[in-house]
Amino acid sequence: MRKNLTGLHPITLCINRKAVSSEMLGPLYNHTMDTSATFFLAGIPGLQSSHLWLAISLSAMYTIALIGNTLIITVIWMDSTLQEPMYCFLCVLAAMDIIMASSVVPKMVSIFCSGDSSISFNACFTQMYFVHAATAVESGLLLVMAIDRYVAICKPLHYKRILTPHVTLGMSVTITIRAVTAMTPLSWMVSHLPFCGSNVVLHSYCEHMAVTKLACADPMPSSLYSLVGSSIIVGSDVVFIAASYILILRAVFGLSSRNAQLKALSTCGSHVGVMALFYLPGMASIYVAWLGQDVVPLHTQVLLADLYLVIPPTLNPIIYGIRSKQIRERIWGLLIRWLFGHSNLGSRTQPLFTL
Repeated sequence: MRKNLTGLHPITLCINRKAVSSEMLGPLYNHTMDTSATFFLAGIPGLQSSHLWLAISLSAMYTIALIGNTLIITVIWMDSTLQEPMYCFLCVLAAMDIIMASSVVPKMVSIFCSGDSSISFNACFTQMYFVHAATAVESGLLLVMAIDRYVAICKPLHYKRILTPHVTLGMSVTITIRAVTAMTPLSWMVSHLPFCGSNVVLHSYCEHMAVTKLACADPMPSSLYSLVGSSIIVGSDVVFIAASYILILRAVFGLSSRNAQLKALSTCGSHVGVMALFYLPGMASIYVAWLGQDVVPLHTQVLLADLYLVIPPTLNPIIYGIRSKQIRERIWGLLIRWLFGHSNLGSRTQPLFTL
């Protein structure tokens, strides 16, 4: 029996029940490939009793992420004084944060609140693609933001000559093309796997490794591509980011002014914090799924993967909003304008070190 399940490739149906505890999954385990065009997301297996609290927490974090990132995009877009490359990159980062969180959180909340765990094959693979592409773009953005800081601190007199609007646009387009080029083959490989047996995904979203475990065929090619591709993208970005900040620190400690040193270190510290929030949980999630799946409990693996996609979008606008006096003043001015009909968005610009 063959049906076109994905709209891309006919997926063969067969019976091959997975050895998953029905006690862990509850009623979800009764769903098999009878509903041939649908997956069922298990949420966080083993933590069903905590789903309501998780839904409340995720809803609060998602609301903060949407409001915070939307405010940053709006302020940068409206204020002509915030047109330096760093603010442009920050605007794109905020947009990626919204896409990344919106790809997974609404469905997670639906699962945890109402038990609506079904997701079509097309929607599942689309969600998977956007999650991977958005994270790849965000990694590239953190790299170009580190390069921007290097130029601003180490070559301040040449900043505007080096990072012209064309260069800034070219960097943004390049990292987007890199993400699309890297992630399209992965989505194609996964969507063309034959799936059989249980269609219960032991995850709260269509995470790549969790979905490929349901395949009848050997998922190793796509899994290996995912591991190698992620390692190359993240590894190369981290190496260049580290090199940028080593050069920045050398330049900072060479400054004669103690105040300038502290200001530069404060700027770099907030950026390093954002990068740590993004890279550490992300790489831990990838390598635990590969190397520690028999050691780390399943609910811990799922929670780690979930938080990796939710915490950075939530905290990034808070970190940048608090650390950047210029953005903080503009957001306050925007709120005043909305509430009372006047604005201070046109106040004076700040030095490059303010972000």
